[in-house]
Amino acid sequence: MRIFARKTILVAFCSLSMMTSFTVAQETVQPEATTALTQKQSVKAKKFMISAANPIAVQIGYEVLEWGGTAADAAVAVQFALNLVEPQSSGIGGGAFLVYWDAKNRKLTTFDGREKAPSAATPDYWMGDDNKPISWFKAVVGGRSVGVPGTLKLMETVHRKYGNQKWGDLLEPTRKLADGGFQVSPRLAALIDKSKGKRQLDAFAKTRAYFFDKEGAPLKAGYLLRNPEFAKTISLIQKEGATAFYEGTIAADIVEAVKTEVNGGILTLADLKNYTVVERAPACAPYRQYEVCGMGPPSSGALTVGQILNILSNFDLPNMGPGLESAHLYLEAARLAYADRGLYMADSDFVKMPEGLLDTTYLKSRAALIDPLKSMGKAEAGTPPWKETALRSPDTQLERPGTSHISIVDEYGNVVSLTTTIETGFGSRVMTNGFLLNNELTDFSRTPEKDGKVIANRVEGDKRPRSSMAPTIVLKDGQPVLAIGSPGGSRIINYVAHSIIRILDWNMDPQEALNYPHIVNRNGTTDIEENTHAQKMVPELEAKGHKVAVKDLNSGLHAILMQDGLLVGAADPRREGVVMGD
Repeated sequence: MRIFARKTILVAFCSLSMMTSFTVAQETVQPEATTALTQKQSVKAKKFMISAANPIAVQIGYEVLEWGGTAADAAVAVQFALNLVEPQSSGIGGGAFLVYWDAKNRKLTTFDGREKAPSAATPDYWMGDDNKPISWFKAVVGGRSVGVPGTLKLMETVHRKYGNQKWGDLLEPTRKLADGGFQVSPRLAALIDKSKGKRQLDAFAKTRAYFFDKEGAPLKAGYLLRNPEFAKTISLIQKEGATAFYEGTIAADIVEAVKTEVNGGILTLADLKNYTVVERAPACAPYRQYEVCGMGPPSSGALTVGQILNILSNFDLPNMGPGLESAHLYLEAARLAYADRGLYMADSDFVKMPEGLLDTTYLKSRAALIDPLKSMGKAEAGTPPWKETALRSPDTQLERPGTSHISIVDEYGNVVSLTTTIETGFGSRVMTNGFLLNNELTDFSRTPEKDGKVIANRVEGDKRPRSSMAPTIVLKDGQPVLAIGSPGGSRIINYVAHSIIRILDWNMDPQEALNYPHIVNRNGTTDIEENTHAQKMVPELEAKGHKVAVKDLNSGLHAILMQDGLLVGAADPRREGVVMGD
C-alpha cells in the first residue's frame, strides 16, 4: 500500500506582492479573503495539474498524479480529503456531478451522483399543517432535509471505469490524517463560528462535540482536529467499497441519524440500497468556435450557462471587452436564461423538458429581446421548440452555497471537472460516522404548484432535486481546452459563465479571470461584488434600469486552461484553494 510522503510545496499564492511558501501537511494554511482583495498567480505545468479548494487535499491529489494515477484516481483521493478538511462543503454524505474527458477514446461523458428524495416522499413534503410551505431554514436543520447521498457511489463508479490505482490506496492518506489529526483552517474556523447559535451547527450532540470544544466554544484556526470515526468509516470503505455505505452498518446508522426529534426524516435502508449513479450524455452549447459542455438535468447548470453564452454569441463581446456595455448585455442574457430555468428545468427522468432550450434559432430570438440601452426588468420564460403542452408555474427556489469544485488534468490527457456538495454550509447539521449529511431536499420547490399549475421542481419520490452546479469542460476542434466550475448555490451559473467569457473572449489569464469582480443576475436584482472596482458601474447600471445590490459574492472557482502544450491553472482568491502541477 502506497503511503503519501509529506513534503513542503511552493504554491503560487500572491498576497500584497509576497510569495508564500508553506508546509501543507501540518501547517496552518493561508487564509483566503472573502472578496477578490487577495490576489493569486496562475500556475503553469506541462504534464499534469490539479486545482481544488484546500492545500492539503490538493497535495494528496498531486501525489496521486505523480504516481501515474489518472484524473479519476486523483478525484477520488481529493474528494475524501475535502470531506475531512473542508467538511462544511462536501463529502460522502452529499452528492456530486462529474464531467469526464476520456482521452483514449476521445469521448466526453458525465456522471450524475445527485442525491435523491426518499421513495415515500410526496409533492406536499415541505407543506406545513397550515397548508403553507415551511420556511427554508426551518426545513434545513434535521433529518427531513437529507436526500439519499450519491457522492461515494459516484466515486466508486468513475474509479472502476477510469482509475488505474488501487481503491484502498487512494483513501489511505485521508484515513491516516483523520486518525492523526489535521489543523483546522482559518476558513473552517470562521464558518464554524458563523454557524453557531441561530445557524444551529450546535443543534445535535455529535456535530456539537466535533466542531466545538468542551466549553461549547467554536474550534479555532490551528486546532488539531482528529476524526477517528471517519477513519473507521474509511477503513470499512477501503475493504468493502461503497457497499459498506449503502447496505452495511453505515447505512443503518444513516437511517437512524435522520430520525431527529425535530424535523425528522423518512429515509430508509431500501432508499440507500437502491441508489444508482447515472451516466448521461453531456449537455453542450456552441459558443463562437467552442463547445461548452457540462451536466444536464437534474442540473440546470449546463443548460443555463449554455443559454447565456449562446444568447451572447449574437453580440460582439470580444471587441467590447470588459466594461459597462458588455456587463449590461451579460446581465440581460442571464435574466432570460434564469427565466427559462425556473419554468422548465428539473430532473428529466420525471419531467418532460423542451428539447429546444439550446436551439440557436430560439436563443437568437431571445437575444433580440435585449435592449443595449435599458434593462428589461424581470424576464419572462420563452417558448422553445417542444411538443409538451402541460401548464407549469415558475419555481423561485434558490440553492444556498455549500459546495466545492475540483479541476484535474492527468498526464494521459484525461480531464475531470467535478462539483460536489452537501448543499448549504454544514448541510443538515446531522452527523454520523464522522461525516455530515446533506440537506439537499431543500433544493426542491417547497410549494408543489401555484395557481393550479405544477412546478417542475416539486418533490417526488426517488426524484433528484434541481441543481445549479455547472462542472464544465470546453472543447475546441474536438479537444478539451478548459475545465472550470465553482460553488456558490444558484449563483454558480453566473460565476462559471462570466469566467468563461473572460477567458475565451477577452483572453484573460485564468487567474486574472478568477480574480475579476463578479456581476450576477438571477432574473431579479443585479448583484455586484463588494470592495471591487465593479462598484463603479453601480450608478450607470441603475441608470439603465437595474436594481443593484452590492454583496460579498464568495465563489470558489477552479480552472485549468489547456493551451499551446501548457496547462495553466487558477484557484479562486476568495477561498483557500491552490493549484499544483508538474
